Amino acid sequence: MKSCANRGTGLLGRTWKGLAVLLCAVILVWASLPMATAHAQDGVVYVVQPGDTLTGIAARYGISLARLAAANGLRWNAWVYVGQRLIIPGAAPIPGAPSVPSGSTYVVQRGDTLSSIALRYGTTVAALMAANRLANPNFIYVGQRLVIPSSVAAPTPVPPTPPVADYGGKWIDVDLTHQVLRAYAGQTLVFQTLVSTGLPATPTVMGTYRIYAKYVSAPMSGPGYYLPNVPYIMYFYRGYALHGTYWHSNFGRPMSHGCVNLSVADAEWLFNWAEVGTPVVVHY
Repeated sequence: MKSCANRGTGLLGRTWKGLAVLLCAVILVWASLPMATAHAQDGVVYVVQPGDTLTGIAARYGISLARLAAANGLRWNAWVYVGQRLIIPGAAPIPGAPSVPSGSTYVVQRGDTLSSIALRYGTTVAALMAANRLANPNFIYVGQRLVIPSSVAAPTPVPPTPPVADYGGKWIDVDLTHQVLRAYAGQTLVFQTLVSTGLPATPTVMGTYRIYAKYVSAPMSGPGYYLPNVPYIMYFYRGYALHGTYWHSNFGRPMSHGCVNLSVADAEWLFNWAEVGTPVVVHY
């Protein structure tokens, strides 16, 4: 008759043996899978853009969906997300296709936002997010090291210039040509960032207005869209407003139904700085 100790030892031994067999099986399966990095030298790296799907990317590069999925350790029906880096095995770069850039490094300082850094270096928020694999355009921290892409087609940096107008106090300048918002105290520039204004079919109104209402959060809607909990809204003319934007990060390009889109972080700063009655000048 075996003792309890002997039965326990035998059970423990069989358990460890089973775990060892399972571990070996996992290692064998893992070793048989194509590794994403294995194809980096004979392919290209693609950065997922808004609207992309795994099927569409495979078709764009002329490779099979199964091959693209296997190269990146994904299932054939996997979702992809904006900013995700995908290895395209055996493919040559397509002109105009966004790929992983390389450039200098910037250390985030107090008061920085992704939009203001993009404006400073003449790139875009989307390009910074892709280069640094950022999921949230509204979250960076002091001391964070960001790669500044150098191979991305981007607008030329817009240097701050003394404004023509002087309203004697706080006022906001919206430059539709360069998609830049600047905040002034008299003629002193205190803040500037990239924005997204109206698309050609839904342009942003031009002229001189004043902020007439502020809401920390409220829904916004129009023909074909409804957006709940839009943050840091400041209306300056009828339904036109400066507000935070959580549904895209393409600041520096027209994207809106007429409002002035800012990153949530930039909108919060502006909301806390400007009062009702602050002039808003919109121009080309």
